[in-house]
Amino acid sequence: MTNPWPLGVDGIAYGGDYNPEQWPLATRVEDVELMQQAGVTLVSVGIFSWAQLEPRPGEYDFGWLDDILDRLAAAGIKVALATATASPPPWLTRKHPELLPELADGTVLHPGGRQAYRVSAPLWREYAVAMTRRMAERYREHPALALWHVDNELGCHVPHDFSDDAAAAFRRWLESRYGTVEALNAAWGTAFWSQRYDSFDEVLPPRSAPTYPNPTQQLDFARYSSDELLVHYRALRDVLREVTPHVPTTTNLMLSTGTKWMDYFSWAGDLDLVANDHYTRAHDPLAHVELALSADLTRGVAGGDPWVLMEHSTSAVNWQPRNRTKRPGEMLRHSLSHVAHGADAVMYFQWRQSAAGAEKYHSAMLPHAGTDTDVWRSTVELGEALKAIGEIKGSRVRSDVAIVWDYPSWWGVELDSHPSTDVTYPDRVLAHYRALWERHVSVDVVPPSADLSRYRLVVVPTLYVTSDADAANIAAAAAAGATVLVTYFSGIVDEHDHVRLGGYPGAFHDLLGVRTEEFWALQEGETLTLDDGSTADVWSEKIHPADGTEVVRTFVDGDLAGGPAVTRRAVGDGSAWYLATRLDDAALGTLTETLLVEAGVEPVLAGVPAGVEVARRQAGDGRSWLFVLNHTDVPVDLPPGEVLAGRTSDGQVHAGGYAVLREQV
Repeated sequence: MTNPWPLGVDGIAYGGDYNPEQWPLATRVEDVELMQQAGVTLVSVGIFSWAQLEPRPGEYDFGWLDDILDRLAAAGIKVALATATASPPPWLTRKHPELLPELADGTVLHPGGRQAYRVSAPLWREYAVAMTRRMAERYREHPALALWHVDNELGCHVPHDFSDDAAAAFRRWLESRYGTVEALNAAWGTAFWSQRYDSFDEVLPPRSAPTYPNPTQQLDFARYSSDELLVHYRALRDVLREVTPHVPTTTNLMLSTGTKWMDYFSWAGDLDLVANDHYTRAHDPLAHVELALSADLTRGVAGGDPWVLMEHSTSAVNWQPRNRTKRPGEMLRHSLSHVAHGADAVMYFQWRQSAAGAEKYHSAMLPHAGTDTDVWRSTVELGEALKAIGEIKGSRVRSDVAIVWDYPSWWGVELDSHPSTDVTYPDRVLAHYRALWERHVSVDVVPPSADLSRYRLVVVPTLYVTSDADAANIAAAAAAGATVLVTYFSGIVDEHDHVRLGGYPGAFHDLLGVRTEEFWALQEGETLTLDDGSTADVWSEKIHPADGTEVVRTFVDGDLAGGPAVTRRAVGDGSAWYLATRLDDAALGTLTETLLVEAGVEPVLAGVPAGVEVARRQAGDGRSWLFVLNHTDVPVDLPPGEVLAGRTSDGQVHAGGYAVLREQV
């Protein structure tokens, strides 16, 4: 597609989900007027409207949707129009209860919420494709149509379906992957526990079993489930491309440390542009760091291209145990952080806060209390700020540091019957990212197969599932001159979840110049001391370094006293470091500084106080823009540059404020 961006949207797109079917005509008229006041340029419409559009089988009511699209077009507001397939209408699952999904224990998930469908059911696919075609044919020439929004948050509530339809689809997926049942038996290690299969017809999803299901079966079912959701997306997208080849197509991903089960790197090639939904956690005082990581991950899935922030929240959400209201300035900083890390669109759930339903306490751009509110004033201010910085559209983020992110490793490392339940995937990814964020270093988040040749520092946290090709790719980065850090429980198994024999860390044994004889998982509350006085917990290993491998840190207490905790080995023009334990935050920060110095990586901006986020976007013609997001309670000095938007005065960024500056060429 020559223009994979919402059609007719200039500058940074701004808006959110809009659900006009929830409101009378007078409110809809007011909505359009207020959207213009706020500077809204793009709204998502029709996401959960199937029951309104087709209230009974074969009977359609498009009048209300025609009317609002016409009003939005007249106001110059573009639409990301949904396929309306995100939840089946009640009549459909009443007529076909066999379309309802099932949990591993056979529990049927009934209607009354959303996404109550089996994604693999052929009949469901027929209904969803037919509805998508009807939407495309009706609105293909509508002047408001700028983007197709396929379904909604695919896999959010039902990432895995264990029904008979899923079982049949899983078998087809396995036959395509392995070809023969003999190859399946070899990959799954079915000689263990008398699990040998004589036919693909004998294979089931990993339903509830007397004890641990086969781990490779679980891993493959996770792969299949991610692929099946993508197959569903493709089926709807293909209809849209057939009917409206000029309109770009996407679906809203959920890239964060909280969404595990979709391998979004494998989805990227099927999206005309990448869109993401992101929400912060109320209990996390450093939620803005996880936000930045998620934004960088989204940019990684987008291959470095600008992307759409399809949903986030103006204030509190409704679905956490205790939902926290955002503090003054937080809404603006969060939104601009996404832009700083590569978003060219800022959208919310939702435009007007609902009066009924499960999300009525979820914040919105226009809250229950109306326009005389801090949230509305921030909504207007953000619209003005995004308009003022519209020139950055299309610019990119450049980084000398990469963190490797791998969904199969996330799935694999958190399977049952492992050395320690305390070893989780996002834990170390976020810890290493935070150490870099605190030192104001720009980071790309990429898959292990990515081109790593342009990075000076490559961090590889908990890459549990490692193919030969990915191991070679990471080793090549070190040989070419990068500083590579690999953390514990990496390189342990191949893509079939088979342990790489001969000593851990398996795939990285030669690169790192170490051989681990035995894992030494620490017990709850147990800590170890290192020779520099720092502490570690969760994990340690009985390591034998090879000749030429430098022992940088050792354990000084416990059963492994005197044994290596951190090692370094020269590799080609670079180096390979191994971190065999979970360091405390201060020690991880010190190690990070050592790695940055060795790799020659500079911060985005020097001399920035702790707690202040800085990020730079750059255009191909040499122009650049600096984002300064002050997450502290004290003002900070403005760096040089022309302020395009911000909460600034007297040469400072306000406490809790922000600034976007055009830097001097």
